Parts: sequence; C-alpha cells; structure tokens
Amino acid sequence: MGGHPLAKKQTSAQKAHKQSEVRRLHNKAIKSTCRTVVKQFVEAVQAKDQAAAEAKLKAVVSTLDSARTKGVLTRNAVARKKSRMTKLYNVSFAAPAK
Repeated sequence: MGGHPLAKKQTSAQKAHKQSEVRRLHNKAIKSTCRTVVKQFVEAVQAKDQAAAEAKLKAVVSTLDSARTKGVLTRNAVARKKSRMTKLYNVSFAAPAK
C-alpha cells in the first residue's frame, strides 16, 4: 500500500518546524529589502537630491505596503515608517520660509 517499508514518517512537529523555517527566511528577505530601500532613500535625502529622493520615497512606500500585504510587517509599523520617511522628505525639501 504505502511508501517504502523502511520509510520513516515525518511528525507534525517536524513539518511545522520546516514550514516555520521557510517562512522565516522569506520574511527575512522581505525585511532586508525594506531596510535597503529606506537606506537608499535616506542617502538620497542627505545628498540633497530631491528628484532621486522623491523616486526613492515612492519605492519605500511601495515596498512597505507590499510587506504589509504579505503579513511581514504590521499595519501600524508600516504607517509609522511611511510617516517618518514622508516627514523627513518634507522637512528636507521644504521651500525656505521668507
């Protein structure tokens, strides 16, 4: 009937561990991408390159929203990070008051 007579059956704990390991690596990759994009945005702001910073800000928002959709980051964490990045952009490139 079944598989090989000497095949050892996998326990549910072993399967759960295998699944959690796959998830951990997947989440780690997504978080790493988020950090990289944020770092690039901050570097663009520090270089006073408004056009690049604006493009990077869009990328940051997109990447964070994607991470949220996949359940890697919580809604509030994403909102907080987006808010801080937008604030950094607005403060850095605000028109000088007269």
